[in-house]
Amino acid sequence: MHEMGIALQIVEVTQSSIPPEMKGSRVEKINLKIGKLAAVVPENLNLCMEVAAKDTPLKGAEIHIDEIPVIAKCRACGHQWEVEEAVYICPECKSVELDIISGNELNVVSIDIAE
Repeated sequence: MHEMGIALQIVEVTQSSIPPEMKGSRVEKINLKIGKLAAVVPENLNLCMEVAAKDTPLKGAEIHIDEIPVIAKCRACGHQWEVEEAVYICPECKSVELDIISGNELNVVSIDIAE
């Protein structure tokens, strides 16, 4: 389960993002952008966050995940589309020469801190 490694990284990034004057304040919510290609199972991430955030200001914080779709762009014809299945062929010209535009993201976008 790679979600534990991700949870540990989220805890590290979030803690380092708390302004010095707010150290010790409780984090209420963590907003994430996670691409489908990151293969993160939200339920597993939530369970791992419970363990990783124990004894930190993040304990009990709500995790909000904005899932980012896989968007590909064909190098041959320039067509751009959302990839629904694990088939990476341009639906317009059938080329396999593609660039992945989005879907690999794994970012902490913002945190809400209790006052």
